[in-house]
Amino acid sequence: MSSEAADRYRRRADAFERKVVSVRPDQWSNPSPCEKWTARDVVRHIVDMHEAMVRPFGRSLSPAPSVDDDPVAAFRAARADVEAILADPSLAGQECDTPTGRMTAEQHIDQVVSEDLPLHGWDLARATSQDDTMEPEDVERAWAAMRALPGELLEKFRTPGAFGPGIEVFGPEVKVEDDAPAQDKLLAFIGRDPRWRP
Repeated sequence: MSSEAADRYRRRADAFERKVVSVRPDQWSNPSPCEKWTARDVVRHIVDMHEAMVRPFGRSLSPAPSVDDDPVAAFRAARADVEAILADPSLAGQECDTPTGRMTAEQHIDQVVSEDLPLHGWDLARATSQDDTMEPEDVERAWAAMRALPGELLEKFRTPGAFGPGIEVFGPEVKVEDDAPAQDKLLAFIGRDPRWRP
């Protein structure tokens, strides 16, 4: 697994895993910045997104403990399945249809679940009083990608259920100061209030 996308995924998954490991048992039911989600639900969403990445290729996640029983083991197993795809050039290069068009498995993983890890890492960190600083490189990359989104796609991202029942990609944009830090602007753009505290 040595492509740029695979390295990026590994770095982000490592950072997310460190946050999952650092959650105390009494914090799993803490509210998160995602309305209606607890800290445990944030990890559940990330594991579910890993399942969504492997499904178009006729695969499913390997048997593992559930997020309810062991969030750390559930995440580790899910990332191992995705890393196995990224490590195999024939799988990584396989094309599939996605909600945003046809692309390879590697591109799909890079643009969806890999991009999700730093953002939901912020949610988990905020919910459990951990350091919520995102890598500047990830903030810059995500911010450039968000600003390049065509208007109609952005509207779809902000429409609850547009990608399937119960799927909400972005919330309504939150207003922040013009001179707010780049991380705050990014979070506000996807519908998070950077000032949110549990």
